[in-house]
Amino acid sequence: MLLFLLNSVFLGVALAMDAFSLSVANALRDKNIRLNKILLFSGTFAFFQFIMPMAGWFCVHSIISIFNRVLKFIPWISFFILLALGLKMIIESVRGGDDISVEGNISCEEGNSAEENSGFFRALIIPLLLQGIATSLDALSVGFTIADYSASLALVCSLIIAAVTFVICAFGFFLGKKAAHIKNFKAEIFGGIILILIGIEIFVKGVFF
Repeated sequence: MLLFLLNSVFLGVALAMDAFSLSVANALRDKNIRLNKILLFSGTFAFFQFIMPMAGWFCVHSIISIFNRVLKFIPWISFFILLALGLKMIIESVRGGDDISVEGNISCEEGNSAEENSGFFRALIIPLLLQGIATSLDALSVGFTIADYSASLALVCSLIIAAVTFVICAFGFFLGKKAAHIKNFKAEIFGGIILILIGIEIFVKGVFF
């Protein structure tokens, strides 16, 4: 049991590195990010890191042939998602865009106009989901690693991975928030570069190794 727990924690740490870097990038973009936003982003990353290994485990035990065909496209999908998000962040920083900040209200309060709610959704929810998916797609392959686990053990392993991801991402946000306050530091540009580098890293690792 101890070995199982250690393996799950190590898997969580390894899988959380991309999400950690992304957390730092998000915090660099908004140096005044609040705790509720940190919890939302960290929780989303953790959720996807929980879902993906379980989805991989399920595929291994049911539709293995389809899963094998999908795997080869994962690095490409992650790369293009993160490239688009990174370029968007850099362009907004250079232009001094006035898009809704990542620090926008966490909920759509009653009385907000449909246009405001739509802007909130485009500026926060969609990028958040794309980031969560892009940084967790490689966790699908963990389904092969835990294929010999029972359903209950696979569930526990995925929960541990999610918990480790949450803690690491929250730390990344606090770290990025501190760095964002450095004077004359082009935080958004640096954050965009981080996103692009993560995409390249996932692509190279998935295609060539």
